Amino acid sequence: MAGSDPGVQELLTATQDLLGAVRSAPLRLRTPRLEHALAIQREVADQLSDFVIPRLQQLDAPLLVVVGGSTGAGKSTLVNSIVGRHVSDSGVLRPTTRTPVLVHHPDDAAWFASDRVLPDLKRTGENPHEVYALRQVSSATIPAGLALLDAPDIDSIDVGNRELAEQLLAAADLWLFVTSAARYADHVPWDYLRRAAERSASVAVVLDRTPADAVDDVRRHLARMMTARGLSDSPLFTVRESAVNDRGMLPFDEVGQIVLWLQDLAADLVGRRTIVAATLHGAIRHDVFRARDLADEIEEQAEAAEALVRDVDTIYRRAVDEVSVAATDGTVLRGEVLARWQAFVGTGEVLRRLERTVGSWRDRVAARAVRQVEPQAVGAAIGQGLHMLLVEQAERAAEETARAWESEPAGRTLLEEHRGLERASREFSLRAERLSREWQEFVQALVVEQGEGKKARATAVSSGVNATGIALMIAVFAGTGGITGAEVGIAGGTAVVAQKLLQAVFGDQAVRDLADRAAADLRSRIEAVFADEAGRYRRLVPEPASVRRAQRELRKVADRADVVRLATDIRRPTIQQEGV
Repeated sequence: MAGSDPGVQELLTATQDLLGAVRSAPLRLRTPRLEHALAIQREVADQLSDFVIPRLQQLDAPLLVVVGGSTGAGKSTLVNSIVGRHVSDSGVLRPTTRTPVLVHHPDDAAWFASDRVLPDLKRTGENPHEVYALRQVSSATIPAGLALLDAPDIDSIDVGNRELAEQLLAAADLWLFVTSAARYADHVPWDYLRRAAERSASVAVVLDRTPADAVDDVRRHLARMMTARGLSDSPLFTVRESAVNDRGMLPFDEVGQIVLWLQDLAADLVGRRTIVAATLHGAIRHDVFRARDLADEIEEQAEAAEALVRDVDTIYRRAVDEVSVAATDGTVLRGEVLARWQAFVGTGEVLRRLERTVGSWRDRVAARAVRQVEPQAVGAAIGQGLHMLLVEQAERAAEETARAWESEPAGRTLLEEHRGLERASREFSLRAERLSREWQEFVQALVVEQGEGKKARATAVSSGVNATGIALMIAVFAGTGGITGAEVGIAGGTAVVAQKLLQAVFGDQAVRDLADRAAADLRSRIEAVFADEAGRYRRLVPEPASVRRAQRELRKVADRADVVRLATDIRRPTIQQEGV
């Protein structure tokens, strides 16, 4: 167990941390290199979870020899011949091996009763019919301390078989790679052997189905190819083309050299541990390098997230600014709002009487406000005007964001996956109505609050809190920006009327304070409602800062795993093993 050696335990912890960081790598956005990044993630996660971590947890477990190779190389026949009984189906139909077969000695059954080997692969016992699962076979002809796993063809026409073969090879302590005289120079097997050399995986090669008159030439050529590709120390066995017996087995003379080598390997405790250590160190080193590659790939995710979020933030920040300006530059006072306010106060007549005393003017405005138009009508017009302004700007912001995202590969995918992003949300209109209503309620509350305990309270109440509050809203909305021509004079007069009414009730400084508070509150509410709209897009994109943190963490744990690997010697057998 890993716990018997502090160094191994530290290495186990480091690789578990690496697995966690790899699995949690933020790869959500459909960027140009996403598939490449996902392939790296699967590769590293599979090897860590299928081989590195289980092996570190149980260094004393039997050596797992995975038999892999090309289609038609004769793997299953070779496995049956080595075991001495039929355990794996062979034949002319391809693919043959759909269910990988794990053959082990009865005394080693406990090692494989759990999911130590390939924890994500379902176990079927000795059921030969279930595919893409691990079938276990117990046989006394296999030496204790070693297990054979017959894998699907690496170049199978079945995609599931190819992926399973790669997963099994990544979980091997030792590869027993089978090729034939007709296929030994093919690209696919050499691609796998090249990767094995890169990982420092322990490999033995079987040149199978070799015509007797070609054995020497083919073997020499294959040996040169192995040397050129960093596999000069790997054992090379030759099995001549031979007829099988009535049980489908090759003659022992052809496979005996492999059987004896496996038996010697099973009996050599130090040799087994040396193989395990070499393969483990190579696998961890390779996983560290690939994890660093994955961290580099996350850069594209971070940049894409930053670009998408920047688009959203820029557009919606501009939308808030434009709405806030339009709400305080006279734009809202166009049309119905302006007409209602004029009818409410009788602007022209009031302007002609402004030279009269404030008290007399205030009394007349209050009287006319009661006689002509109810303040609720003006408030309703204000609500409609503000609502329309918000909705129009929300629609424009949604369109602009969709156009910006359309220019980014990740953005295009998100727009396709989440229809309707080019329009404001269905809920926005209701939120805008609520914003308008609640802001008007806030303004009315300001009026009441400002009049508390003051002489002006009686006047405000006598002229109507609603009327005074509406005057404050008009003071906030009024201005000349965005209004042209004859409307300038009208808007200016409108502002003067509202301001004079408020000054008569509260005083000049108080009016400025009230208008500032009302405008600031409106701005705050606008920011909140547009933040909700922007959230529709932000929620689809990982937070750029979190992507950067994950990238840094992945690099950190990869570096840590490499440091611990270099400092840990796992070649020495444990005390328990030495006493076996």
